[in-house]
Amino acid sequence: MRMPGRWWRHKSTPQKVETYTRWSFHLFAVMEFFSVGLTSVAPLGVRLGSAAMLVVAVHAGLCFATVSRAIDWTRGRRPQPTGLMGTLGALTAVVAVAALALAEYGPDGEEVDAAAGGLCGVILIFGPGIIALGIRSRRRAFGLAGGFAAGTWVVTTALGAPVLTALFTALIVLVGGVFITFTAVFSVWLLNAVYELDEARETRARLAVAEERLRFGRDLHDVMGRNLAVIALKSELAVQLAQRGRPEAVPQMVEVQRLAQESQREVRDVVRGYREADLGSELAGAQGVLAAAGIACTVGGVPASGLPPAVQSALGWVVREAATNVLRHGDAQRCDVRLEVVEGRVVLSVENDGVSEAGTESGSAPSGSGLAGLRERLAKTDGTLEAGPVGRGLFRLTAEIPLPSPSTASGASPAAVAVRSVSEVTS
Repeated sequence: MRMPGRWWRHKSTPQKVETYTRWSFHLFAVMEFFSVGLTSVAPLGVRLGSAAMLVVAVHAGLCFATVSRAIDWTRGRRPQPTGLMGTLGALTAVVAVAALALAEYGPDGEEVDAAAGGLCGVILIFGPGIIALGIRSRRRAFGLAGGFAAGTWVVTTALGAPVLTALFTALIVLVGGVFITFTAVFSVWLLNAVYELDEARETRARLAVAEERLRFGRDLHDVMGRNLAVIALKSELAVQLAQRGRPEAVPQMVEVQRLAQESQREVRDVVRGYREADLGSELAGAQGVLAAAGIACTVGGVPASGLPPAVQSALGWVVREAATNVLRHGDAQRCDVRLEVVEGRVVLSVENDGVSEAGTESGSAPSGSGLAGLRERLAKTDGTLEAGPVGRGLFRLTAEIPLPSPSTASGASPAAVAVRSVSEVTS
């Protein structure tokens, strides 16, 4: 059953900020209609009030549409809505002039003047603020608010209002318009900043992978570069000696064989160090990376140092993949990692929140080829891997690897001693 608010919980942080920004300005349009549209009917009469309510409804609808198009343009999804913004600006000016004329030349009465003045003020405050969402230059956005305030003073004075009244009206329009415009400018800046920070986090994850590849490439170059150069030189010398029938060619080829075997051993050491992960180091690294990304990560359970190297290597890769999934998918705020030894099995669980709805339902976000590779790696040690949603927005990855049986552990090998020590600690 779809729970209320589930669509919100499964949005990423940038999507939440965008939704909040969009509906905040949509609410301005709704407030405009209810504050001066509906309230105009009673003081202006049924006929004139209904016309005013209809005009305000059209203006609020234009504001509603401009908000959506302007925010989409800010995120690069649509072209700049210049036509819609121009229409909204023109309608704002026309409605404001009509409201001022109504206050001066319309039916007498304080209620009529108050309704016309409120209609003019609200329209002139919300209109420029909404248009500011679609203006990239801050000076132009604030200049637009100032221009409407100056126009208010000119029109009010031209209609015969006292100078102080015209000035006071323009000042109210200026303060209100600048405030809404500032809100619009700041909201757009905040929205773009949040999206940029999210993109920076993804870029950092990609850079970490690229840096590891470069490190592996440098290690191979350092190991193989010198040995291959020496092998090439000694092979060339052996060929020349053999062509001359010199017996020194044999020792040279023996040296080439030794160097080739040594290079093979060194390459295996490099690859082994790259492929085998130390569980303690991986846990500390994952905790640091997640903390740097603003995700609270806790690590608990038994110490990883007492586990056999093969178990540590397999679980270290599980921690790597789990931390990568937490960073790349969903919008996690916390991540709990726990390592336990239960009934002769090492159990590593990684649980995080903030899993998106699409990823939870399809399994594409938190799973994929990475988890498939982990299952293959754990299968070599008779281990298992389970991953899936466990609650409202929660995702848990659990890896289990069996420890050697007591009969196997009686051989007094270092790994068996380590297994017995872990079992004694947890018992």
